[in-house]
Amino acid sequence: MPFTDIFIRRPVFAAVVSILILLVGARAMLTIPLRQYPEMQNTVITVATSYPGASAELMQGFITHPLEQAIASAEGIDYITSTSTQGQSTITVNVVLDYDANKALTEILTKVNQVKYELPREANDPIISKQASDSVDALYLSFTSKTLAEPEITDYLSRVVQPILQTASGVAQAEIFGEQSLAMRLWLDPRKMAARNITAADVSAAIIANNYQSAPGQVKGIFTIINTTADTGAKSVEQFRKLVVKGKGDTLIRIEDIGEVNLAAQSKTSSVMINDFRGVSIGIQVTPDGNPLTTVKAVRDLLPGIAHNLPPGMEVMVNYDSTLFIQAAINEVLHTLVLALLIVIAIIFLFLGDLRSMVIPVVAIPLSLIGVGAIMSALGFSLNLLTLLAMVLAVGLVVDDAIVVLENIYRWIEAGKTPAQAALLGAREIRGAVISMTITLVAVYAPIGFLGGVTGILFKEFAFTVAGTVVVSGIVALTLSPMMCSLMLKSHGARKGFAGLVDSMVARTEAELSEKLNVIATGGLSSVLQNVSTRIQIID
Repeated sequence: MPFTDIFIRRPVFAAVVSILILLVGARAMLTIPLRQYPEMQNTVITVATSYPGASAELMQGFITHPLEQAIASAEGIDYITSTSTQGQSTITVNVVLDYDANKALTEILTKVNQVKYELPREANDPIISKQASDSVDALYLSFTSKTLAEPEITDYLSRVVQPILQTASGVAQAEIFGEQSLAMRLWLDPRKMAARNITAADVSAAIIANNYQSAPGQVKGIFTIINTTADTGAKSVEQFRKLVVKGKGDTLIRIEDIGEVNLAAQSKTSSVMINDFRGVSIGIQVTPDGNPLTTVKAVRDLLPGIAHNLPPGMEVMVNYDSTLFIQAAINEVLHTLVLALLIVIAIIFLFLGDLRSMVIPVVAIPLSLIGVGAIMSALGFSLNLLTLLAMVLAVGLVVDDAIVVLENIYRWIEAGKTPAQAALLGAREIRGAVISMTITLVAVYAPIGFLGGVTGILFKEFAFTVAGTVVVSGIVALTLSPMMCSLMLKSHGARKGFAGLVDSMVARTEAELSEKLNVIATGGLSSVLQNVSTRIQIID
């Protein structure tokens, strides 16, 4: 017995198969992540090393160059760029597309540790960070205050706000822009230092000797343990002013004698202007495998609590949100999908001219579009612009199989068969053609997913989504459509409306074409006979 007969003779079984496709697909659609483009492991690893006071040439020769040579031998690297400026070396490593970011980070960390001993002793340890290669952060927050200065804002953000933001799921880094970290600034007067025979090295040695952190530990007795502390660090501007640099007999030379001390910003080389006010910004960077939509949503959920605990006079606002553009693009594609669905339904109704007949292919559209969610979830795909575009394209493809089955079954009904008999005969005849159509469409779109490079990664989900939708539509056309035809179709005789007009035009065209073919065939035969008789006469 042909397999299509099972679904026609057992309509409940056919309905259960379709309901299973619908439920599994709907469940998968609800769990599939939503993003702008297909997920790509496009990772950038940054190695930043600081050496305060060093020139750019020194940074290039003694820090950047040895680190670059070591990092270049790591696997998974596409290309490396570096910059060496006053006191700062930055090496940017672009990892090969879709290479394991954690593996690349581990190898680069190992290579950096191998040459760490070659760096100048006074240089700080290299800081290695991993992030996506997007040039623009997903979200920018700005903090302004009419009463607090930028160093005070920076201090609060670095202590309170930044740690909270970095706990959000998918956040790689919450980077502070325009920061002015608080520092104790010593402004030395060269003339006063020369008059007292004091050098900058003397000042540095005095600060190190009189301002350090100590851990004296505990004093233990037989029955008691006493924690001891030693106040060895200067904590205020006045204490730094009173630090002794050099002593000459009974005369002590203090820092206040050779310069000034104030608590101010460590550096003022950068600043942020927000609505004509100076402030500080925080940029949210998403992890390489993170979803910008869910990450930004998680950060926005934290904003009310952050705003509630801000110091008096400080305000927070969102300057830039990339997800607004992503969501707008996705909404536009969804609108196009709904519009394409309505157009296809209208065209099917105009040409079939019957609601009963129209329902059969129309049901195949949502079943196929929702059912493909199970395939997308199994392959690790996401709902993005390209997969939604694939669904828009598939709207016109998924109805073909059901319409072919419907037309062939209706042909047997017009020949005098009952709907059940017509469904059995029509499905048996057309099942091979439907399978061939499905395989052909899959063979057309599936190879796109095997392309390499960025093109292959971007269009892999597009190609396999179209192919998966066509496969689901073929299953629906061979299981549900014949069963629905056997239960819903009836012989109505001549159709009316637009469908009847189309039928009459087709019949009239067939009649005219048949008449012309007969005339051509008859005229052509008589002319051939006449030419043959003329040649015979000439020969005679």
